[in-house]
Amino acid sequence: MSCPHHPENIVREEGAQLDFSRDMSYGDYLHLDQILSAQHPLSPEHNEMLFIVQHQTSELWMKLMLHELQAAVAKLAADQLPESFKMLARVSRIMEQLVHAWDVLATMTPPEYSAIRPYLSNSSGFQSAQYRRIEFMLGNKNAAMLKPHAHRPDLLAEVEAAWRAPSLYDETLRLMARRGITVPAQALERDWTQPRQADEGVKQAWLQVYRHPQAHWDLYQMGEELVDLEDAFRLWRFRHVTTVERVIGFKRGTGGTSGVGYLRKMLDVVLFPELWALRTEL
Repeated sequence: MSCPHHPENIVREEGAQLDFSRDMSYGDYLHLDQILSAQHPLSPEHNEMLFIVQHQTSELWMKLMLHELQAAVAKLAADQLPESFKMLARVSRIMEQLVHAWDVLATMTPPEYSAIRPYLSNSSGFQSAQYRRIEFMLGNKNAAMLKPHAHRPDLLAEVEAAWRAPSLYDETLRLMARRGITVPAQALERDWTQPRQADEGVKQAWLQVYRHPQAHWDLYQMGEELVDLEDAFRLWRFRHVTTVERVIGFKRGTGGTSGVGYLRKMLDVVLFPELWALRTEL
């Protein structure tokens, strides 16, 4: 006697009305044929597949990160903080996901990487246009970082647009000023292509919020969302540098950077300095 709860019967009943020659399937919706056929190892080495999948999946997560960051900035500009909070929280969780992704790449040993490195030519994560847009949107502006994309006018236009636009933090300060918080004029209208410098007046503006959180609850929450975001970003950067040091030591990067030396310098970059500095005074 056939059991109605047997897996084969369940599948037969659930799929009885479906015709996958006509109806959209799971693979159709996700375009899995294109995604799963996009891995083309250049070396005969088994471990190159790990290297490719690691970087391709990171780029997919970064695509979602940019989607959320762009929407969050637009919400801030429209004075819609509650909507932006969910988006920024999601960005922080994506960064946590990317932190753990390095654990997988760390299973590649130095000899395994050395076997595939000659096949990589000058390609490097340093050249990721999506990562550069994320850095620029978070305020780490650097005109020199436009050069790696000069050979691709389409990508250069996207990176340059992020470089020229107000960052997430810039938009936050403008919002604070609209809410009646005293923010220095030089922080509100400036050359957006330049990296911000720590500003005592901006720190005092945040102290107004943090000393009276009940009166400025959504701005207070925004400050903590930004700290959470930078906290996650620091962990992502740190896990990157330790994984690179573990796999290649202090060799130069394939893209021409100093490798670990360059990545360590990036650990010193502080995106939202006033939000960290004010903690000493509270």
